[in-house]
Amino acid sequence: MINHINVRDVAVQCLRDEADAILQLIPQLDDSFDHVVELILRCQGKVIVTGVGKSGHVGAKIAATLASTGTPAFYINPLDAYHGDLGMITRADIVLAISNSGQTDELLRFIPQLRDQGVTLVGISGNADSLLARNSDLHLLVHVDHEACPLNLAPTSSTTAQLAFGDALAIALMRVRGFQARDFAQFHPGGSLGRRLLTTARDIMRTDDLPTCSLQTPLSEAVILVSRSRLGLVVPVQNGVVQGIITDGDVRRAMERLQERFFSVTVEEVMTRTPKCVPADMKISDIQRLMHKNKIHAVLITDQQRHLIGIVDSFSCMI
Repeated sequence: MINHINVRDVAVQCLRDEADAILQLIPQLDDSFDHVVELILRCQGKVIVTGVGKSGHVGAKIAATLASTGTPAFYINPLDAYHGDLGMITRADIVLAISNSGQTDELLRFIPQLRDQGVTLVGISGNADSLLARNSDLHLLVHVDHEACPLNLAPTSSTTAQLAFGDALAIALMRVRGFQARDFAQFHPGGSLGRRLLTTARDIMRTDDLPTCSLQTPLSEAVILVSRSRLGLVVPVQNGVVQGIITDGDVRRAMERLQERFFSVTVEEVMTRTPKCVPADMKISDIQRLMHKNKIHAVLITDQQRHLIGIVDSFSCMI
C-alpha cells in the first residue's frame, strides 16, 4: 500500500478504461472510414499527419506506422508549417489532422493555408460538430466518454483511442494493398525479419571444403566424411554434377537395413537421389520454409547445370 492507495487497482482501472475506449470506436466506424481508405489508396502524393501536443505525438506514430506499411507518410508540426514547412505539402497530398476537441487553435489556423493550396483535409477528432470536422473534406469520429485520468483532464483514453484508430487505418490499407511480409522487410532492412527476407543463399552459404565424394565411395568412408563435414551430410558428385545426398539419417537407416553388408556397399546404393537443390539467389526465408516443409536441415546450392556451389543448413539461416 502507498498512502493507503492500492496502486495495482488503479492500474487495472486505467487499463480497463482505455480498453473500453478502444471498443467504443467500433460503432463509430462508418462510411467515412471506407472513403478515407479509398482516398489514400488513390493518393498520388503523400499522407501528411499533423496535430498539436499529445495528439501530435500520436500523429507522429501514426505517420511512422503508415510509412512502414506501404503508405508514404510523414508527420509535420502545425507550428513549423507557419514558418516554412508548408512547402513540404502539395496538392497531391492528403493531410490527416488530429485533435481530440477539434477546436485546437494552432491546428485550425493551419486549415486556411491548406484550403488555399487545394490540399485534401481529413479531420480526426472526438467532436463531430467541431470546427475541424466542419472544415474537413472528410471527418473521422474518434470519441471517448471520459479519460482514464481520475481528473478527466490528462489525455489518456483519448490518445489511446487515436493511436488504435491510426493502427486500424494502417492495417486496413495493408489488407487492401495486399501488403506482404516481403514488402514489410523492404521498409525494415535493419530488423531480423528484414534480414531473413532480403538475405539470399549466396550471402550465407558454405563454399569452402564442401563434403563431396564419388558414387563408388564405400559407405564406410562416407560415414567418416559425414562426421567430418560438421553438416551431417556428404554429396555424391559425378563430373562435378550433384547425383544425390547422404545424410546422417541415411547412414542410420542403412545400418539398420543392411546390417553386416553395411561396410561392403557404395554410396550410390543408399544415397537419396532427389536432394533439395536451390539457386544461390533464393531468399533465406524461402529456404527456411522449404526445409520446414520437407523436414530437412540443409539444402544444396547449385547452378543451372546442377554443379554444387554451396550448402546452406538450418544453423546458417539463424541470422
